[in-house]
Amino acid sequence: MKRLFVLFALFLFSSLSVNAQKHDHEHNQKIDFPDVPGYLTLAADFHIHTVFSDGAVWPTVRVQEAIREGLDVIAMTDHLEYQPKKDDIPHPDRNRSFQIALDAAKNSNLMVINGSEITRSMPPGHTNAVFISDANPILTEDVEDAFQAAKDQDAFIFWNHPMWSAQRKDGVARLDPLHEKFIREGKLHGIEVINVKLYSDEALQIAIDNNLTIMGTSDIHGLTDWDFNIPHGGHRSVTLVFAEDRTQESVKAALKAGRTVVYANEGFIGLEEHMMPLMRESIKVKSASYRGDTQILAVDIENVTHSDIIIKNESEYNLHEHTEIVVLKAQDTTRIQIKTLERKDQVTFPIMIMNATTAPDTHPVLELDIEVE
Repeated sequence: MKRLFVLFALFLFSSLSVNAQKHDHEHNQKIDFPDVPGYLTLAADFHIHTVFSDGAVWPTVRVQEAIREGLDVIAMTDHLEYQPKKDDIPHPDRNRSFQIALDAAKNSNLMVINGSEITRSMPPGHTNAVFISDANPILTEDVEDAFQAAKDQDAFIFWNHPMWSAQRKDGVARLDPLHEKFIREGKLHGIEVINVKLYSDEALQIAIDNNLTIMGTSDIHGLTDWDFNIPHGGHRSVTLVFAEDRTQESVKAALKAGRTVVYANEGFIGLEEHMMPLMRESIKVKSASYRGDTQILAVDIENVTHSDIIIKNESEYNLHEHTEIVVLKAQDTTRIQIKTLERKDQVTFPIMIMNATTAPDTHPVLELDIEVE
Protein backbone atom coordinates (compact mmCIF):
# COMPACT_ATOMS: atom_id res chain seq x y z
CA MET A 1 0.00 0.00 0.00
CA LYS A 2 2.82 2.38 0.93
CA ARG A 3 4.51 1.68 -2.43
CA LEU A 4 1.29 2.42 -4.31
CA PHE A 5 0.93 5.69 -2.43
CA VAL A 6 4.49 6.70 -3.35
CA LEU A 7 3.93 5.82 -7.02
CA PHE A 8 0.68 7.79 -7.05
CA ALA A 9 2.41 10.78 -5.43
CA LEU A 10 5.20 10.64 -8.02
CA PHE A 11 2.65 10.45 -10.84
CA LEU A 12 0.68 13.37 -9.44
CA PHE A 13 3.83 15.47 -8.99
CA SER A 14 4.94 14.66 -12.53
CA SER A 15 1.55 15.62 -13.97
CA LEU A 16 1.45 18.88 -12.04
CA SER A 17 5.01 19.68 -13.10
CA VAL A 18 4.22 19.10 -16.79
CA ASN A 19 1.05 21.19 -16.55
CA ALA A 20 2.91 23.95 -14.73
CA GLN A 21 5.62 24.01 -17.40
CA LYS A 22 2.98 24.12 -20.12
CA HIS A 23 1.16 26.93 -18.33
CA ASP A 24 4.41 28.87 -17.85
CA HIS A 25 5.23 28.46 -21.54
CA GLU A 26 1.81 29.74 -22.56
CA HIS A 27 1.80 32.49 -19.96
CA ASN A 28 5.22 33.79 -20.97
CA GLN A 29 4.44 33.81 -24.66
CA LYS A 30 5.62 37.16 -26.06
CA ILE A 31 4.49 39.19 -29.04
CA ASP A 32 7.53 39.01 -31.28
CA PHE A 33 7.86 39.63 -35.01
CA PRO A 34 10.96 39.95 -37.19
CA ASP A 35 12.38 43.27 -38.29
CA VAL A 36 11.89 44.22 -41.93
CA PRO A 37 14.45 45.73 -44.32
CA GLY A 38 15.32 49.22 -43.13
CA TYR A 39 13.09 49.18 -40.04
CA LEU A 40 12.65 47.73 -36.58
CA THR A 41 9.32 46.01 -35.94
CA LEU A 42 7.98 47.36 -32.65
CA ALA A 43 4.85 45.99 -30.95
CA ALA A 44 2.79 48.84 -29.53
CA ASP A 45 -0.50 49.40 -27.73
CA PHE A 46 -1.67 53.01 -28.04
CA HIS A 47 -4.99 52.68 -26.19
CA ILE A 48 -5.06 51.58 -22.53
CA HIS A 49 -6.81 52.68 -19.33
CA THR A 50 -6.08 52.76 -15.60
CA VAL A 51 -7.88 53.78 -12.41
CA PHE A 52 -7.15 57.39 -13.40
CA SER A 53 -10.24 57.14 -15.61
CA ASP A 54 -12.42 54.03 -15.92
CA GLY A 55 -9.78 51.28 -15.82
CA ALA A 56 -9.45 48.69 -13.05
CA VAL A 57 -5.69 48.80 -12.34
CA TRP A 58 -2.92 51.13 -11.21
CA PRO A 59 -0.58 52.36 -14.00
CA THR A 60 2.26 50.16 -12.74
CA VAL A 61 0.21 47.08 -13.64
CA ARG A 62 -0.05 48.27 -17.24
CA VAL A 63 3.74 48.52 -17.35
CA GLN A 64 4.18 45.05 -15.84
CA GLU A 65 1.72 43.50 -18.31
CA ALA A 66 3.40 45.14 -21.29
CA ILE A 67 6.88 44.00 -20.26
CA ARG A 68 5.72 40.44 -19.66
CA GLU A 69 3.94 40.31 -23.03
CA GLY A 70 6.98 41.58 -24.91
CA LEU A 71 5.61 44.95 -25.99
CA ASP A 72 8.00 47.70 -27.02
CA VAL A 73 5.68 50.71 -26.64
CA ILE A 74 2.57 51.66 -24.68
CA ALA A 75 0.67 54.94 -24.54
CA MET A 76 -1.17 55.94 -21.38
CA THR A 77 -4.53 57.15 -22.69
CA ASP A 78 -6.93 57.66 -19.82
CA HIS A 79 -10.11 59.58 -20.59
CA LEU A 80 -9.80 63.32 -20.19
CA GLU A 81 -13.45 64.11 -19.60
CA TYR A 82 -14.84 60.83 -18.25
CA GLN A 83 -13.69 60.49 -14.64
CA PRO A 84 -15.92 58.03 -12.74
CA LYS A 85 -13.35 57.59 -9.94
CA LYS A 86 -12.60 61.26 -9.36
CA ASP A 87 -14.04 61.22 -5.81
CA ASP A 88 -11.80 58.29 -4.88
CA ILE A 89 -8.72 59.31 -6.87
CA PRO A 90 -8.79 63.07 -7.44
CA HIS A 91 -6.10 64.18 -9.84
CA PRO A 92 -6.35 67.66 -11.34
CA ASP A 93 -3.19 66.88 -13.35
CA ARG A 94 -4.31 64.65 -16.24
CA ASN A 95 -0.69 63.57 -16.85
CA ARG A 96 -0.59 61.62 -13.58
CA SER A 97 -1.06 58.07 -14.93
CA PHE A 98 1.69 58.70 -17.49
CA GLN A 99 4.08 59.99 -14.83
CA ILE A 100 3.54 56.91 -12.65
CA ALA A 101 3.94 54.52 -15.60
CA LEU A 102 7.04 56.30 -16.87
CA ASP A 103 8.71 55.93 -13.49
CA ALA A 104 7.70 52.26 -13.28
CA ALA A 105 9.28 51.52 -16.67
CA LYS A 106 12.55 53.39 -16.11
CA ASN A 107 14.65 50.24 -15.60
CA SER A 108 13.17 48.41 -18.61
CA ASN A 109 13.25 48.71 -22.39
CA LEU A 110 9.55 49.59 -22.50
CA MET A 111 8.81 52.96 -24.10
CA VAL A 112 5.98 54.81 -22.33
CA ILE A 113 4.20 57.54 -24.29
CA ASN A 114 2.02 60.32 -22.90
CA GLY A 115 -1.50 60.39 -24.31
CA SER A 116 -5.14 61.08 -23.58
CA GLU A 117 -8.53 59.98 -24.86
CA ILE A 118 -10.64 62.94 -25.95
CA THR A 119 -14.05 61.57 -24.98
CA ARG A 120 -16.92 63.16 -26.89
CA SER A 121 -20.25 62.21 -28.37
CA MET A 122 -20.47 61.54 -32.10
CA PRO A 123 -19.21 63.39 -34.02
CA PRO A 124 -16.30 63.08 -33.61
CA GLY A 125 -16.68 60.32 -31.01
CA HIS A 126 -13.67 59.18 -29.00
CA THR A 127 -10.15 59.93 -30.21
CA ASN A 128 -6.69 59.38 -28.79
CA ALA A 129 -3.99 62.03 -28.89
CA VAL A 130 -0.58 60.44 -28.26
CA PHE A 131 2.94 61.88 -28.07
CA ILE A 132 1.57 64.89 -26.22
CA SER A 133 3.64 67.00 -23.85
CA ASP A 134 0.78 68.04 -21.53
CA ALA A 135 -2.73 66.63 -21.34
CA ASN A 136 -4.22 69.50 -19.37
CA PRO A 137 -4.62 72.09 -22.18
CA ILE A 138 -6.52 69.48 -24.23
CA LEU A 139 -9.25 69.36 -21.54
CA THR A 140 -11.48 72.10 -22.97
CA GLU A 141 -15.21 72.54 -23.39
CA ASP A 142 -15.12 73.01 -27.16
CA VAL A 143 -14.12 69.90 -29.13
CA GLU A 144 -12.42 71.90 -31.89
CA ASP A 145 -10.31 73.69 -29.30
CA ALA A 146 -9.31 70.30 -27.87
CA PHE A 147 -8.14 69.04 -31.26
CA GLN A 148 -6.28 72.29 -31.91
CA ALA A 149 -4.54 71.99 -28.53
CA ALA A 150 -3.44 68.44 -29.43
CA LYS A 151 -2.23 69.58 -32.85
CA ASP A 152 -0.30 72.45 -31.24
CA GLN A 153 1.66 69.77 -29.34
CA ASP A 154 2.36 67.90 -32.60
CA ALA A 155 0.31 64.93 -31.35
CA PHE A 156 -0.58 61.90 -33.41
CA ILE A 157 -4.39 61.74 -33.28
CA PHE A 158 -6.50 58.71 -34.20
CA TRP A 159 -10.18 57.83 -34.12
CA ASN A 160 -11.10 55.18 -31.55
CA HIS A 161 -13.57 52.33 -32.17
CA PRO A 162 -15.46 53.98 -35.07
CA MET A 163 -17.57 50.80 -35.25
CA TRP A 164 -18.65 51.02 -31.59
CA SER A 165 -22.38 50.30 -31.42
CA ALA A 166 -22.85 52.74 -28.52
CA GLN A 167 -22.12 55.52 -31.02
CA ARG A 168 -22.95 53.77 -34.31
CA LYS A 169 -26.06 51.68 -33.71
CA ASP A 170 -25.53 49.73 -36.95
CA GLY A 171 -21.84 49.10 -36.19
CA VAL A 172 -20.83 50.75 -39.47
CA ALA A 173 -17.91 53.20 -39.40
CA ARG A 174 -18.53 56.31 -41.50
CA LEU A 175 -17.08 59.78 -41.73
CA ASP A 176 -19.07 62.81 -40.61
CA PRO A 177 -18.29 66.28 -41.96
CA LEU A 178 -16.39 67.07 -38.74
CA HIS A 179 -14.08 64.08 -39.33
CA GLU A 180 -13.49 65.24 -42.90
CA LYS A 181 -12.70 68.73 -41.63
CA PHE A 182 -10.19 67.40 -39.09
CA ILE A 183 -8.51 65.26 -41.77
CA ARG A 184 -8.15 68.30 -44.07
CA GLU A 185 -6.71 70.37 -41.20
CA GLY A 186 -4.19 67.72 -40.17
CA LYS A 187 -5.97 67.01 -36.88
CA LEU A 188 -6.84 63.36 -37.57
CA HIS A 189 -4.07 61.00 -38.65
CA GLY A 190 -5.26 57.45 -37.96
CA ILE A 191 -8.23 55.16 -37.33
CA GLU A 192 -8.71 51.96 -35.37
CA VAL A 193 -9.70 49.08 -37.63
CA ILE A 194 -9.46 46.79 -34.59
CA ASN A 195 -10.58 47.78 -31.09
CA VAL A 196 -10.23 45.02 -28.49
CA LYS A 197 -11.41 42.26 -30.87
CA LEU A 198 -13.92 44.22 -32.97
CA TYR A 199 -12.94 44.53 -36.65
CA SER A 200 -14.40 46.95 -39.19
CA ASP A 201 -14.08 46.56 -42.97
CA GLU A 202 -15.58 50.03 -43.27
CA ALA A 203 -12.89 51.55 -41.04
CA LEU A 204 -10.20 49.87 -43.12
CA GLN A 205 -11.70 51.34 -46.29
CA ILE A 206 -11.86 54.78 -44.64
CA ALA A 207 -8.16 54.46 -43.83
CA ILE A 208 -7.32 53.52 -47.41
CA ASP A 209 -9.46 56.24 -48.96
CA ASN A 210 -8.24 59.03 -46.68
CA ASN A 211 -4.59 58.05 -46.15
CA LEU A 212 -5.15 57.42 -42.44
CA THR A 213 -2.80 55.20 -40.46
CA ILE A 214 -4.21 51.75 -39.73
CA MET A 215 -4.39 51.13 -35.97
CA GLY A 216 -5.27 48.22 -33.70
CA THR A 217 -5.45 48.49 -29.91
CA SER A 218 -6.46 46.56 -26.80
CA ASP A 219 -8.45 49.42 -25.22
CA ILE A 220 -7.81 47.43 -22.06
CA HIS A 221 -9.73 48.34 -18.89
CA GLY A 222 -9.37 45.12 -16.89
CA LEU A 223 -6.49 42.65 -16.95
CA THR A 224 -5.01 41.63 -20.31
CA ASP A 225 -4.58 38.05 -19.03
CA TRP A 226 -8.31 37.72 -18.55
CA ASP A 227 -9.65 39.81 -21.41
CA PHE A 228 -7.35 38.27 -24.04
CA ASN A 229 -6.91 34.80 -22.52
CA ILE A 230 -3.13 35.22 -22.50
CA PRO A 231 -2.37 32.32 -20.13
CA HIS A 232 -3.82 29.97 -22.73
CA GLY A 233 -2.13 31.31 -25.85
CA GLY A 234 -4.13 34.48 -26.53
CA HIS A 235 -2.69 37.92 -27.16
CA ARG A 236 -3.81 41.52 -26.92
CA SER A 237 -4.52 43.50 -30.08
CA VAL A 238 -1.51 45.60 -31.04
CA THR A 239 -0.14 47.85 -33.74
CA LEU A 240 3.16 46.71 -35.26
CA VAL A 241 5.12 49.89 -36.03
CA PHE A 242 8.01 49.90 -38.51
CA ALA A 243 10.39 52.46 -37.05
CA GLU A 244 13.90 53.49 -38.02
CA ASP A 245 15.11 53.22 -34.44
CA ARG A 246 13.86 52.68 -30.91
CA THR A 247 12.98 56.28 -30.04
CA GLN A 248 9.75 58.19 -29.53
CA GLU A 249 10.59 60.46 -32.45
CA SER A 250 11.03 57.48 -34.77
CA VAL A 251 7.84 55.77 -33.60
CA LYS A 252 5.82 58.95 -34.11
CA ALA A 253 7.37 59.47 -37.55
CA ALA A 254 6.43 55.90 -38.51
CA LEU A 255 2.84 56.43 -37.38
CA LYS A 256 2.53 59.67 -39.31
CA ALA A 257 3.98 57.92 -42.38
CA GLY A 258 1.45 55.10 -41.99
CA ARG A 259 4.03 52.32 -41.52
CA THR A 260 1.91 49.91 -39.50
CA VAL A 261 0.34 46.46 -39.55
CA VAL A 262 -2.26 45.44 -36.98
CA TYR A 263 -1.89 42.08 -35.25
CA ALA A 264 -5.17 40.95 -33.68
CA ASN A 265 -7.39 37.87 -33.48
CA GLU A 266 -4.47 35.72 -34.73
CA GLY A 267 -4.46 37.71 -37.97
CA PHE A 268 -2.87 40.69 -39.69
CA ILE A 269 -4.33 43.87 -41.22
CA GLY A 270 -2.36 46.47 -43.14
CA LEU A 271 -1.52 47.95 -46.49
CA GLU A 272 0.23 45.57 -48.88
CA GLU A 273 3.35 47.75 -49.01
CA HIS A 274 3.85 47.15 -45.28
CA MET A 275 2.34 43.68 -45.03
CA MET A 276 4.55 41.99 -47.63
CA PRO A 277 7.95 42.84 -46.10
CA LEU A 278 6.67 41.48 -42.79
CA MET A 279 5.41 38.27 -44.39
CA ARG A 280 8.64 37.79 -46.35
CA GLU A 281 10.62 37.96 -43.12
CA SER A 282 8.14 35.73 -41.28
CA ILE A 283 7.95 32.83 -43.77
CA LYS A 284 11.24 31.18 -44.73
CA VAL A 285 12.02 28.23 -47.01
CA LYS A 286 14.57 26.15 -45.09
CA SER A 287 15.15 23.29 -47.53
CA ALA A 288 13.70 21.63 -50.63
CA SER A 289 14.52 18.25 -52.17
CA TYR A 290 12.81 15.51 -54.15
CA ARG A 291 11.76 12.33 -52.42
CA GLY A 292 13.91 9.55 -53.84
CA ASP A 293 13.42 9.25 -57.59
CA THR A 294 9.91 10.78 -57.52
CA GLN A 295 8.61 14.06 -58.86
CA ILE A 296 7.32 14.99 -55.39
CA LEU A 297 9.18 17.97 -53.95
CA ALA A 298 9.40 18.08 -50.14
CA VAL A 299 9.69 21.69 -48.96
CA ASP A 300 10.32 22.68 -45.33
CA ILE A 301 8.80 26.10 -44.56
CA GLU A 302 9.57 27.85 -41.29
CA ASN A 303 7.24 30.31 -39.59
CA VAL A 304 9.58 32.38 -37.41
CA THR A 305 6.79 34.28 -35.61
CA HIS A 306 4.83 33.22 -32.54
CA SER A 307 1.55 33.37 -34.51
CA ASP A 308 0.11 30.71 -36.81
CA ILE A 309 0.01 31.79 -40.46
CA ILE A 310 -2.67 30.27 -42.69
CA ILE A 311 -1.74 29.89 -46.36
CA LYS A 312 -3.53 28.72 -49.50
CA ASN A 313 -1.77 27.13 -52.45
CA GLU A 314 -2.07 29.50 -55.42
CA SER A 315 0.42 27.65 -57.65
CA GLU A 316 -0.19 25.51 -60.73
CA TYR A 317 0.76 22.43 -58.72
CA ASN A 318 -1.26 20.19 -56.42
CA LEU A 319 -0.08 19.16 -52.97
CA HIS A 320 0.63 15.58 -52.05
CA GLU A 321 -0.51 15.44 -48.41
CA HIS A 322 -2.26 18.68 -47.53
CA THR A 323 -5.36 20.24 -48.96
CA GLU A 324 -4.96 23.66 -50.59
CA ILE A 325 -5.11 25.25 -47.11
CA VAL A 326 -2.10 24.76 -44.83
CA VAL A 327 -1.46 26.13 -41.34
CA LEU A 328 2.15 27.14 -40.73
CA LYS A 329 2.41 26.64 -36.99
CA ALA A 330 4.01 29.35 -34.90
CA GLN A 331 7.77 29.05 -34.40
CA ASP A 332 7.74 25.72 -36.21
CA THR A 333 8.66 24.15 -39.53
CA THR A 334 5.98 22.63 -41.77
CA ARG A 335 6.75 20.20 -44.58
CA ILE A 336 4.74 20.70 -47.77
CA GLN A 337 4.97 18.14 -50.57
CA ILE A 338 4.45 19.59 -54.05
CA LYS A 339 3.69 17.43 -57.09
CA THR A 340 5.77 19.21 -59.74
CA LEU A 341 5.15 16.43 -62.36
CA GLU A 342 8.76 16.76 -63.49
CA ARG A 343 11.94 17.36 -61.53
CA LYS A 344 12.96 21.02 -61.44
CA ASP A 345 15.94 22.98 -60.15
CA GLN A 346 13.79 25.93 -59.16
CA VAL A 347 10.07 26.31 -58.35
CA THR A 348 8.00 29.44 -57.87
CA PHE A 349 5.31 28.70 -55.30
CA PRO A 350 2.76 31.51 -54.74
CA ILE A 351 0.77 31.35 -51.52
CA MET A 352 -2.20 33.43 -50.42
CA ILE A 353 -1.97 34.43 -46.76
CA MET A 354 -5.50 33.81 -45.60
CA ASN A 355 -5.24 35.44 -42.17
CA ALA A 356 -3.75 38.63 -43.58
CA THR A 357 -5.96 41.42 -44.97
CA THR A 358 -4.69 44.31 -47.09
CA ALA A 359 -8.10 45.72 -48.08
CA PRO A 360 -11.69 44.58 -47.52
CA ASP A 361 -12.04 41.00 -48.83
CA THR A 362 -8.43 41.06 -50.05
CA HIS A 363 -5.63 38.72 -49.00
CA PRO A 364 -2.03 39.18 -50.16
CA VAL A 365 -0.15 36.64 -52.26
CA LEU A 366 3.49 35.92 -51.47
CA GLU A 367 5.71 34.16 -54.02
CA LEU A 368 8.18 31.70 -52.52
CA ASP A 369 11.21 31.15 -54.76
CA ILE A 370 12.27 27.59 -53.97
CA GLU A 371 15.77 26.44 -54.87
CA VAL A 372 15.93 22.64 -55.07
CA GLU A 373 18.89 20.96 -53.39
